[in-house]
Amino acid sequence: MRTVVLVLTLVALPFAAPFSSIAQEPREGQDAEESAEGEDPPQFTEEISVTVTARKREEDLQSVPFSVVAPTQQALRNRGARSIEDVSANVAGFSVQNLGPGQSQIAMRGVSAGQIVRDQPGVKEQVGVYLDESVISLSLFTPDIDLFDMSRIEVLRGPQGTLFGSGSLSGTVRYITNQPELGVSEGAAELGFGSLDGGGLGHDAKFALNVPLGPAAAARVTAWNTGIGGFMDAVQPDLSINEDVNGGRRTGARVALRLQPNDRFAITPRVIYQDVSMDGWNRIDAYNVLANPFTTTRPAVTLGERQLFTQIDEPYTDEFLLGDVTLEYDFGGAAFTSITSFTNRDIEVVRDASALGGSVVFSPFGGPEAGYTLDFPLVDATVAQGLTQEVRVAGGTERVDWLAGAFYSTSERQYGQSAYARGFVAANGGAVTDFLRVVTGASDLVWSGSRTLAGHPDTEEIFYSDLNYDFDQFATFGDVSVAVTDRFRLSGGLRWYDFDEQRTQVFDGVFADPLDSEGTVTATGVAPRAIASFDVTPATQLNAQVSKGFRLGGINDPLNTPICSAADLVTFGNRGTWEDEELWNYEAGVKSTFLGGRGTFNASAFYMDISNLQATVTAGTCSSRIIFNVPDARSAGVELEVAAQPSTFFDFALSASVADARLQSTVTSTDESGAVGVVSGLEAGKRLPTTPRFQAAAAATWRWLVGGGWVGYLSGTFQHVGSRFTQVGDQAEGFGTVDLTALTPALRPGTFIGGPLTQTTFTFDPELPAYSILNLRVGVLDGRWDVAFFADNVTDTRAFLALDQERGTLARVGYLTNRPRSYGVSTRIDF
Repeated sequence: MRTVVLVLTLVALPFAAPFSSIAQEPREGQDAEESAEGEDPPQFTEEISVTVTARKREEDLQSVPFSVVAPTQQALRNRGARSIEDVSANVAGFSVQNLGPGQSQIAMRGVSAGQIVRDQPGVKEQVGVYLDESVISLSLFTPDIDLFDMSRIEVLRGPQGTLFGSGSLSGTVRYITNQPELGVSEGAAELGFGSLDGGGLGHDAKFALNVPLGPAAAARVTAWNTGIGGFMDAVQPDLSINEDVNGGRRTGARVALRLQPNDRFAITPRVIYQDVSMDGWNRIDAYNVLANPFTTTRPAVTLGERQLFTQIDEPYTDEFLLGDVTLEYDFGGAAFTSITSFTNRDIEVVRDASALGGSVVFSPFGGPEAGYTLDFPLVDATVAQGLTQEVRVAGGTERVDWLAGAFYSTSERQYGQSAYARGFVAANGGAVTDFLRVVTGASDLVWSGSRTLAGHPDTEEIFYSDLNYDFDQFATFGDVSVAVTDRFRLSGGLRWYDFDEQRTQVFDGVFADPLDSEGTVTATGVAPRAIASFDVTPATQLNAQVSKGFRLGGINDPLNTPICSAADLVTFGNRGTWEDEELWNYEAGVKSTFLGGRGTFNASAFYMDISNLQATVTAGTCSSRIIFNVPDARSAGVELEVAAQPSTFFDFALSASVADARLQSTVTSTDESGAVGVVSGLEAGKRLPTTPRFQAAAAATWRWLVGGGWVGYLSGTFQHVGSRFTQVGDQAEGFGTVDLTALTPALRPGTFIGGPLTQTTFTFDPELPAYSILNLRVGVLDGRWDVAFFADNVTDTRAFLALDQERGTLARVGYLTNRPRSYGVSTRIDF
């Protein structure tokens, strides 16, 4: 066990801190306690009233007639939220599945089609993500922006396609940053050091500065540098252990300039850059074909609770650049807004595919131990560039608010995958030649290289893919809200869209079926929404809506035919494209305030009818992923949220959600004998994956006067996440049992890696168990300083966040896991 080190953090956020009145001295003749209980008590927590822009216009959070939450910067800090994954743990109906370093999958209200994998660049997201007004969604690789200097995070539950387009099928997440303020000089700084229980050290340094540049201009500069401690230990082939292999860093900056020459016109150009690098994966290996306790002629290996087996390093790098310009002009009766944004992403993921490569070398080719134990680095490289332009005009009268706009986007995405095994031909050439002679019947065939297409002469590159995508989309949208009476309001909106996707692809190598092809997908449609709201009292609103969301279709990749079994070729072959996914949402809710505006109660019930669910399926022995359209699915549930500040010294928040999401159709396939079977568990009644049926969170803060202008406080958060599946197919009959004898050479059946084996099967639980996390924070603060001790994951819960498998579980079975217990001290100051 390594030493646990405390964390020291300095933070200064005067522009976001709601504690500004704490430092005020009591009035003459009044002691501190009387001052705290007097007519104007200090404001210790964020106000219940929060202004949001969920409908692309400013309005009070409680007035928005659908389900939306907006945790503020102070709430995020009180709850110890460092990432969008942490935010989701505190919000009902919102989940983020951790799929490895820099990789996550966002879902709302139980609507999910299954784990998106790195080699599925054509799959679109189901939840749209925005940084202010700019789209930053990129399916699996949506950037996890640092939460420092954020005004709030808006989580819009339910389809938002009318205003936010494709990718907002079941909801939208918006990072809302603090903007430059004219005539205001303020700043913030943060410095920290920390450690994980049994893990590595971390540190951070951050600052934010708002600077006026004369009466009509201001700049805001924000920067951050975070060192991330590792906690996974990697067992090596010689049984030595590399400790804390999944550490890393996140560095970035945001610079915004606001120019406002008059009250009517403003322009805000901005640049954001973030660079993330991680040294390894947060993966626990439960079974690895090259390192397991069942071998007798290779060293038997039993891996620990936070251990994995690797032969090489597994780095991850991600460079994200966003430049945008926002123009605003007030015509008096209407306001014009233009947002132009450009994004550039450069991502490289290196995986140790030695288990996958070794399994293929041994079965079907029959390679020797020197061949199936080669290092197999599998490199995934993604370069994505996008340009978007949105223009809109909004206006209103006493009873009517309206908005109309147009949206255009064009983007390019280049994705490549390469498996390079040094010495592959020398070690395995003879075995591959013998195998190919039997398969082809060519007795004089001599295999001497992996690459077969012209222009690809590298014989050590056993798998290669190069995919290029061009996406173009144009849309128009509008929204009108009418106050029929002083208490009853109707809203309606519509979006029309036209989408075009073009793809070229090249596949090559001994593991692949050589291919050079092109494909095109187009789609045109509409996404309407209708909302009604009724104010029962000035403090209580009832609302209901019908809305449609959509996710665009795409083109499947070809199977890795040479390593597929005959049965898998029949089941998963010839799946060229998949159709658009559509969702109709029926929802009713209530929003109420109490305690004189110091408390809120919100609840909503929903039913979502999903057509052509784009289910992700692992294609068995082919080590490929295929998208199947499931004709019908649905999700139904409720969300409850209560937040209150009963007294100056105590506040709490509770949230919970239930989402019962299931398939309502069965997908079948007919094999060569004519038998009909269910494809990969895609059967009516099965749960939709990646999201829990039940999740809940509770947060509370209690404060007391210390004296000398200081206030003490104790905060705690409790988060519960129910059980989940990673893919629909994880519920298939028999899944969870690995046949250890399935990997045997075609020419030497009955032999196994490390065999004879001590047992013929390995079992694991594909259902990810429910887990709970407790975080605590105790500290003191005044008007400028905030000093606190904290402990995250107090009970050191080891959660299984996602199932990770290779070659349909035959080569490896693992689980992505969370951070262990961590401790720290944070200090924050305004200037």
